[in-house]
Amino acid sequence: MKTKTFFLTTLMFVFILTYSTGIQGQTAPSSQSSHKDMVGENPNADADIKLVGDFLNCLVSGDLDKAKSLLSENFKGYGPSPTDSTSTEQTISSWKENCEVQSNRKVGFMPTTFRVFSGDQKGDWVAFWGNYSFTQDGKNISFPFQYTARVSDGKINLDLIYYDKMYILQTLGYKVTPPEIVK
Repeated sequence: MKTKTFFLTTLMFVFILTYSTGIQGQTAPSSQSSHKDMVGENPNADADIKLVGDFLNCLVSGDLDKAKSLLSENFKGYGPSPTDSTSTEQTISSWKENCEVQSNRKVGFMPTTFRVFSGDQKGDWVAFWGNYSFTQDGKNISFPFQYTARVSDGKINLDLIYYDKMYILQTLGYKVTPPEIVK
């Protein structure tokens, strides 16, 4: 039980720190707040973890119609950078492209879940630390990711994903060219 509490507390620290920096415009909690005042157990934990896990597995397996059915009408996705955002159609289109160029797609993850009691991020959340791997252009690529999704009425309505996009691009052969210095 101590491990679960430490895991949830650590996850919430990262989550709160992320949102206190202004990505979604939420202000940092006061120093008088306790994490127990802000977050608690998700009463729908098993169902929500299954839903989000099914969504990720559907994306990776190429079952994009099923993946789309797990997103709410007003779904919004963010990441891997704070300025990246997608709608349902953009998310599915992006994965359609992935399925066309990637083979040997595999995903593994470790879930946790929690409920945020108030504020802009109020709701039930599922977070996965995972690893995604695939083959593209004869190159095997494997990388860790962090995926967090808010679930409402049995659908994912918001998600955030973080991974090292530069690593993937460089592994595929892309080069970073510094800007010209104007004197």
